[in-house]
Amino acid sequence: MANATYDRKEQFQQIQSGLLDGEQIIAVYDAVGTGTGFIGLTDRRVIIQDRSFIGKRYAITSIPYSKITSVSVVSNKSWGGSFFSTGAIAIHVGTHTYEVEFRGTQKSHHVHNVILHYIS
Repeated sequence: MANATYDRKEQFQQIQSGLLDGEQIIAVYDAVGTGTGFIGLTDRRVIIQDRSFIGKRYAITSIPYSKITSVSVVSNKSWGGSFFSTGAIAIHVGTHTYEVEFRGTQKSHHVHNVILHYIS
């Protein structure tokens, strides 16, 4: 997709290689911290690279928007400031929560809004 946003070309290409017919990439963002390598957003699903498996293994997990129950902004401080004062979000799927932390608040804001758009 010509107007998709991404941090690293190899992550974008990895998401691109697994697209379904007609599926479009919205954004692919690099994640910081342990556990998550990156998050991809398409017009059909959220794709997360999870590096938390034992033995240096990782998984690419696809989450259809219809399975996401909520999306949260995660912060370690009170809500005295801006709603998006942090670069982390949590995606709730049944009893499991995927937490993704980004470099910069604009990426968490974008991911939150795209997911909210597709689940509302």
